[in-house]
Amino acid sequence: MSSQTTASRNPVLADLGLDPHDENAVVKAFAANSAFRAADWEELTTEDNPYRRPVRPDDLAWLNYARPMPAAKSLKLSALLGHRMLRNVYDAELLYLPPALGGPGDKDGAAFYCERNRVLGALAGPILERHLFAPLDETLGAPEAVTPDTFRQEVRAHHEHRLAEPGLVHIAALSTTDRKASATFFLLQLSAFLPAARAAAGRAALGEFDAAHPDGRGYLLDEYRTWVGAHDSYRTLLAGADLKPAAAAYWQLYLGSSLGRGNHLHHLSRTREKYPEFLGALLHHTLDQSVEAGQYTQVIEDGLGLHTDLFARLAPATADGTSSATALAAVGDLTDRLLATVHGYFGAEGVGRMRRGFAEARWFAELWDEDLAKQLAWADTIPEHQEKAARIDAYLKENNIEVDLDTFVESHEETSTTHVHNEHRLVMVERGQMHFWNNVTHKIELHEGDKVLIPVTRLHGSTVLSGECTYHQPIIPEEMYQRF
Repeated sequence: MSSQTTASRNPVLADLGLDPHDENAVVKAFAANSAFRAADWEELTTEDNPYRRPVRPDDLAWLNYARPMPAAKSLKLSALLGHRMLRNVYDAELLYLPPALGGPGDKDGAAFYCERNRVLGALAGPILERHLFAPLDETLGAPEAVTPDTFRQEVRAHHEHRLAEPGLVHIAALSTTDRKASATFFLLQLSAFLPAARAAAGRAALGEFDAAHPDGRGYLLDEYRTWVGAHDSYRTLLAGADLKPAAAAYWQLYLGSSLGRGNHLHHLSRTREKYPEFLGALLHHTLDQSVEAGQYTQVIEDGLGLHTDLFARLAPATADGTSSATALAAVGDLTDRLLATVHGYFGAEGVGRMRRGFAEARWFAELWDEDLAKQLAWADTIPEHQEKAARIDAYLKENNIEVDLDTFVESHEETSTTHVHNEHRLVMVERGQMHFWNNVTHKIELHEGDKVLIPVTRLHGSTVLSGECTYHQPIIPEEMYQRF
């Protein structure tokens, strides 16, 4: 069917005058939804509005989603904005309600669930998926048929490795000076993907496939019921950290890798022909939680002084004090349970596809572990990065070195929706004042003459405090960055 015929039958495309084969145009049209507009100063958090999800649509003018994303850019701007948009595609298929009607969510909710958004989401989703999940093909290659024993041994070896070595996030969080800020930001990241992971399991349970996989729906529904049953613990934990459990409440502070972990599971669960891959990814999610339950609990207790049973409830195989052997046995039993169906129905090819789903989820988990660890370490050392910025600026001036830079002149309360840069940058305030922020716990005031170094891919935003603020962003080459 031609694009002209498609547009003539679809009033949304006809009204937009949009060619669905112009992939960047489709993505831009989806991001132009009023619920996704750039943030205002009072919208740094959106606890009462689950539909308000700033994307930074202006940046799409120079980002290209029509081609696959290289793995080297998996934490850069197109990944962050892409995962924001893709989560909005997936979430528009699910039910979200604001705390009460008559509030700020009414107008944004109408835009979020309108026909135009659904149609554009259906068109933009595959484009975003191809772009964002391209690194999986680049790094993992094509699935290969394997025996159940091979996959079983690989799962056990990975599990033993994870039990023996704590994650980078665990080490970073317990190494920071401001443990409360680190634990709070850590909780924000969990809120970006834990609910999504369980929602994906609930979505995958829909259908009639009992004859081929007799306990499949029961297993997937149990995964979702576990989350529903633990929701009081989840709400209590967030409340103890002065956070709210509403969906997308802290949207601007979700790392792209946190959104990516949930998006990956959503993608596999709604792509029905990828059932073996989804089971493999969900198996990894279960293994990961069985390993991380104790570590997550320690981070929360250390940073916030809160005692929680949430992670033990989500990973009962490791509840308080059980041994590594018990955890290995529980994950091993689940592996056998899933393999029996996949191998019996799909054969060795299906086992290879299940193995691929496991490897994909592992790739996203490792990306997240590295990304969050670096974010926690940077956010905890802002004074050090202010001092580095001053030294770099002095070095540039003393040696008459010119580097590319961007200059911004912004007015009172003008806000920069949180984002990352694709290169190392300085922020140098020439005139005025601004708030620089990377967490809900506090904001950093920058005055005339102040400077801060923002490493590549570190999440941050800003709001102007003065009547006008002029600031510069010199771009720092990698070699120079490493010197300082």
